[in-house]
Amino acid sequence: MSKSIGNLEAANKTATKGSFFNSLSYTKSINPWGVVVLVSTFILMIGSGFLVFDLQNDFQQFRTDRINSTFGLIFLVVATGLFIFKAGFFIYNLFLYFRYRSVESVTDEKLPTCTVIVPAYNEGKQVWDTLMSLADSDYPEGKLELLAIDDGSKDDTWYWMQEAKKRLGDRLSIYKQPKNKGKRHALYRGFNLGIGEVFVTVDSDSVVKSDTLRNLVSPFVVNEKCGAVAGNIRVLNNEKALLPKMLNVSFVLSFEFVRSAESSLNSVLCTPGALAAYRRSAVFACLEDWINQTFMGQPSDIGEDRAMTNMILKQGKHVLFQRNAYCYTNVPERYKGLYKMFIRWGRSNVRENIQMSKYVFTNFREGSKLGTRLLFISQSSKIIMSYPFLVFMLFFVVMHPVLFISSTFVSILILSSFPVLFYAKRYKLSESFWAYSYSVLYTFGLFWITPYAIATASKRGWLTRELPEDK
Repeated sequence: MSKSIGNLEAANKTATKGSFFNSLSYTKSINPWGVVVLVSTFILMIGSGFLVFDLQNDFQQFRTDRINSTFGLIFLVVATGLFIFKAGFFIYNLFLYFRYRSVESVTDEKLPTCTVIVPAYNEGKQVWDTLMSLADSDYPEGKLELLAIDDGSKDDTWYWMQEAKKRLGDRLSIYKQPKNKGKRHALYRGFNLGIGEVFVTVDSDSVVKSDTLRNLVSPFVVNEKCGAVAGNIRVLNNEKALLPKMLNVSFVLSFEFVRSAESSLNSVLCTPGALAAYRRSAVFACLEDWINQTFMGQPSDIGEDRAMTNMILKQGKHVLFQRNAYCYTNVPERYKGLYKMFIRWGRSNVRENIQMSKYVFTNFREGSKLGTRLLFISQSSKIIMSYPFLVFMLFFVVMHPVLFISSTFVSILILSSFPVLFYAKRYKLSESFWAYSYSVLYTFGLFWITPYAIATASKRGWLTRELPEDK
């Protein structure tokens, strides 16, 4: 696959120290369509607030009608109980968040040997960027092994791996699967090839900061019970389209708040595929079960990250989150790619919650297990209640469309203010408002994901691994 000399020279220039994160200092141009979306979101929320105030009598009548019906009363009691649990759980998470502390990087002498595995499929030049960012890591060169595995790509991914090999020499080993077998099998090959005391997995559409690897693996040194560590994922392409802007804010809440709280319980439920680290002994204790995992008689070809996390938690190991280990990854820029990604995540969530239910109420590890069980109950309740709430929502829409629309937008205004404030405190106020727009999108455009994922949990397929349109 020939490439022009100009393209290669341009790629080589990106290999200079810190180049990837100089590029993250984005030019702040105003997106007219983005302004329209944000302004429209606020108009709808504020207008709905006035509408809710004006329709108080109608809302009171609706509540009275529900209380006077058996089905409505049962639903109201269940919904109220669930709300009380969720409110209490949120306060508990706040307490855990404030208790959380990242582990500071240990010295070079104490850092373990580390094998970084980069599985790639149809990533084109992006895999070069990923490998160069890893090579730029502030990690002792003699302790770092880089493995890149082309999972039978149909584009020029293998070419860019070869170019990276030319650039990095013995620091990088590259392998090509004879045919596309899926990410899990590419990682399996890397686990068996790697010699490090710690395995780090990095998606081939991601880049890391220079101190990411050392920060990511340091918990293994200071905590002998640590079996896995989740990295802090941010969005790389958040200047290209509106969806990445929204997801960037959503990711901050998901990682820096939710996973910080989970980490305080030593029970992060999912180490992300974009950046995660595993103790070698913990991986090999479950590796054959992991590669041969099935669901309803079919081989599992999705959710490899959640499955590995689950199996390591089951061993009684701690799974932690490192807020100071940043990874920037590409996310879908269009609705179709977004809902396919969420379907895959949803199916994995259903499968792994079933697996977790088999051990979480046993004596699976030393010390308190109450927090881990509460995390499981919280996640499971979202799955269990998805259909009842879907039925109620459709009933509400059909019978009282104005009440539904107005109350929903007011709820978004109230509930989404926390992620707005959280992001604004951690990063930037002007970007935080995308949390409102994302909530609108999720409520009206992605509400069907969980019910659909439950109904199709046995289906296989990555869904988003088709050949990229632009490289």
